[in-house]
Amino acid sequence: MATTNDIKNGSVLSIDGQLWNVIEFQHVKPGKGGAFVRTKLKNVLSGKTVDRTFNAGTKIDFATVDRRDFQYLYKDGEDFVFMNTSDYDQVTIPAAIVGDAANFMLEQQVATIATHEGDPLYVELPASVILEVTYTEPGLQGDRSSAGTKPATVETGYEIQVPLFLETGTKVKVDTRTGAYLGRIND
Repeated sequence: MATTNDIKNGSVLSIDGQLWNVIEFQHVKPGKGGAFVRTKLKNVLSGKTVDRTFNAGTKIDFATVDRRDFQYLYKDGEDFVFMNTSDYDQVTIPAAIVGDAANFMLEQQVATIATHEGDPLYVELPASVILEVTYTEPGLQGDRSSAGTKPATVETGYEIQVPLFLETGTKVKVDTRTGAYLGRIND
């Protein structure tokens, strides 16, 4: 069994029969008293985030999580179909597990799917993706300031905020964790 000294970002812990993903952790050694580990944990199934503190050296149970790259093929009703890039097996993942990642997935895109004992836990995308703006109000000529933003719909159907000067057909870089506009991509 492992201890709190083995905790890393991205580790999955099994606590009280539930799986928790370590978002961030910090080893703290105060001047008085024993050292401890402060963690921010996200419930793999519900998405709930909690702060939890462990005494240093406490035994904890790590869950074995298998992360593999899959290629997103298509949406089948409410489910999403992915293909394993190594053995070409196809898996169907329910929309509830895909979650917000669906807002940024295009067909043929590679995503990492984490599984525990064969059950899919979550879908992880790269930190940013490039998407084309399919609709936005016309840009104001000469408005190059970053002061204002306007809504724009990207090719996945998701709406983001972009600077006023962007026009329909522009490719943009989008943060998959927050949905924030990161910049324009020049072809």
